[in-house]
Amino acid sequence: MIKKQNFMNYKIKKRKKSFVKDELLKEKVRAGRNRTITLSKNEINSLKQKLVVLSKKCGVSTIENKTINQDLRDVIKYLPENFVDLLFIDPPYNLNKNFNSNIFKEMSAAEYENWLDSWLNPLRKILKPTASVYICGDWKSSSAIFRVMLKYFIVRNRITWEREKGRGAKTNWKNCSEDIWFGTVSNKYTFNPDAVMLKRKVLAPYRDTNGQPKDWQQEENGIFRLTHPSNLWTNLTIPFWSMSENTDHPTQKPEKLLAKIMLASSNKNDFIFDPFLGVGTTSVVAKKLGRKYSGVEIDELYGCLTEKRLEIANKDTSIQGYVEGVFWERNSLGDQKVKNGKRNNSKQAEDLFAYTLKNGEL
Repeated sequence: MIKKQNFMNYKIKKRKKSFVKDELLKEKVRAGRNRTITLSKNEINSLKQKLVVLSKKCGVSTIENKTINQDLRDVIKYLPENFVDLLFIDPPYNLNKNFNSNIFKEMSAAEYENWLDSWLNPLRKILKPTASVYICGDWKSSSAIFRVMLKYFIVRNRITWEREKGRGAKTNWKNCSEDIWFGTVSNKYTFNPDAVMLKRKVLAPYRDTNGQPKDWQQEENGIFRLTHPSNLWTNLTIPFWSMSENTDHPTQKPEKLLAKIMLASSNKNDFIFDPFLGVGTTSVVAKKLGRKYSGVEIDELYGCLTEKRLEIANKDTSIQGYVEGVFWERNSLGDQKVKNGKRNNSKQAEDLFAYTLKNGEL
């Protein structure tokens, strides 16, 4: 029988403070056009003042639009009940991974499943009866996530998305996909399929018997069709050095991924919560899309990066690949338009388009 463990300390080790400090202060040599978000010592000292630490039961207003810098096991007991409309979870996968001041250690499949259960079960109290839940995983952790979710939620689908970057292997298939399990608390929940339409170029533009376009439209740059999304996502780009959302976090999710989930499974002013916030992609996208947000992140540096990204979002609400209310395929930056009819010639678009032409990786 597996012994029940604490939430976040199970198989997670703190790195030596001296090592973490050295890593934070180390200046990386970066290319001239590298747009990775970094922090100076002064910025860290300033931004960490915005981070919240809970020591008693709190109301929603205490954590609304805030970053909680704490161990999840110390936070759950203080969180209010029934306030979350959408719970997005991107936990450490079952592999050895360094997260700045913390190291997650791989465990057996049974132990990992027990670890998932140890924090997902008590988190249920924060959910509204109409809430939706999304949990990320890779091929090794996906089955455990499914089994634990079945205990507490109605599991409705598994999204598989293409992570176009991945290490090759001589003795196995290249690992370039991840899963996101979608569940709900009840049969009453939000789902807005028209808010997450995908815009694609049409290769075979059929016409009806009257000669009219069949589900496509002629535009300046070609023929396009809007389609409803499936559970196979191939239009995402992992953040990299020339994207303005990029940080040094090892498992950062794209803003575009979070935007698809939020637009489909929440409405404006809904509350989005992320218990493994990382560098704050969930909070940043929620802010850009007019949602309320909060999340828990154990690492101070990642919490500060979240706050810096939220400050940037005050001026820039764009989401790469989401233009004019629709999601675009990869390699389509040259076709994307802004609402005033002019070509999207933002610095981000220019950098990405140039990278695409040179490397063909988008």
